[in-house]
Amino acid sequence: MQVEDTLQFYGSAFQNKVLALLMKDRPFLQQVHDIIDPKFFSSESAQWLASTSLKYFNEYKSPPTLEVLKVELDRIDMDMLKTTVVENIRDVLKFADAEDSQYIKDKTLDFCKNQKLKAAILKSVDLLKSGKYDEIKTGIDEAMKAGSDKNVGHDYIDDVAARFVENKRNTIETPWDILSEVMDGGLGSGEMGVFVAPAGIGKSMALVNMAAYAAKKGLNVVYYTLELSETYVGARFDSHYTGIPSQDLKFHQEEITEALKGVKGRLIIKYYPTKTATVNTISAHLDKCIMQGVKPDMILLDYADLLRDTGVKGAVRNDIMLGNIYEDLRGLAGTYQVPIWTASQANRSALEEDVIEADKIAESYSKVMVADFVVSLSRKTADKISGTGRWHIIKNRFGPDGLTFPSKMNMATAKIDIYSESTVLGKEAKILMQNNDEVIRQALANKFSELNTLIK
Repeated sequence: MQVEDTLQFYGSAFQNKVLALLMKDRPFLQQVHDIIDPKFFSSESAQWLASTSLKYFNEYKSPPTLEVLKVELDRIDMDMLKTTVVENIRDVLKFADAEDSQYIKDKTLDFCKNQKLKAAILKSVDLLKSGKYDEIKTGIDEAMKAGSDKNVGHDYIDDVAARFVENKRNTIETPWDILSEVMDGGLGSGEMGVFVAPAGIGKSMALVNMAAYAAKKGLNVVYYTLELSETYVGARFDSHYTGIPSQDLKFHQEEITEALKGVKGRLIIKYYPTKTATVNTISAHLDKCIMQGVKPDMILLDYADLLRDTGVKGAVRNDIMLGNIYEDLRGLAGTYQVPIWTASQANRSALEEDVIEADKIAESYSKVMVADFVVSLSRKTADKISGTGRWHIIKNRFGPDGLTFPSKMNMATAKIDIYSESTVLGKEAKILMQNNDEVIRQALANKFSELNTLIK
């Protein structure tokens, strides 16, 4: 074979990554097992590994384990080959979790399909001389179908064992233990969560708390803001990490720098003007981040209602456009396999509600239908004065919903604490659900008392 007809054309590292896939990726092995030839690999040891993997799959329908390879190695008579195979396996294992595995799959599949088509075309020359046109057509058709996805879905009868394999979600927990608990660990890859609240209540602060917590844990976070500038949002994070009110930050640059040493991950804040960005805009920016070495672990969008729908022409109802946006955003989470948190407006009538239910979500109910987790925040007049609020779980694919939890909120420092119902919060929390004139008067009296103390 010429070099261009083998995987040697792509280099040794590429071949090792292909072998790693043959040794661990069952769907890929199923797709290429009948079109990949061990002779495509340049070394004898690599050919042995490919041949063994394919032979084992043809018989047992799964990639070979290291134990299987060890048994097969003992059958090799040539000590030199056995040594090189062992060394080759070590090299291959280094690429077991290569980040470019999808690229390797695509390139390998294209290469193998092209080789199959090339062989069919060369064979058709002799068939053409013999006038065997039907065989030419059959050969070309088979070559064109080579490498097609053979996974038709879950075979209910044959795949019984697969239903008993634990399907573990790759979740990222929230800053609040009680929410993480009811969500069965937090929001997972490809899932979308939505904070719902009226304007100016604190949904953006909730997104800040979520992003700050993830970044501090060492995750890469991309935060999109469609209302406020990048530096203004950055100042909110400064307040959250330092506990310094936003109006005083300019006097504490050294403290901010010191506090940020504890943030282990990357936090990218990107601003787009209201109604100028689409989900495609977000996708293009994410690709740019990935190319520059910042692969996101979590995406936050403040907030989805301010995105522009794609491809909408003519007069279309706003609820339909918002529904499209949320569907596209949910698809984006699946494409990049990361959790996405966003926020949504509640109706004006929700301002004085003790608990905000799904019927108070503005514009489009499809937001609830598309999202995996929806939680609302209610803060009446007394709550704003006393720094409290109530979080109500509207929808939860991962556990119970309909639960309401009390909260303490410091808007000056962007700090939010959410407590379980059993947590004792003191007198202030006990009167949280009693929004009456006496509560407001008492809260105001406490504030005036604090001011008098400061003046003295």
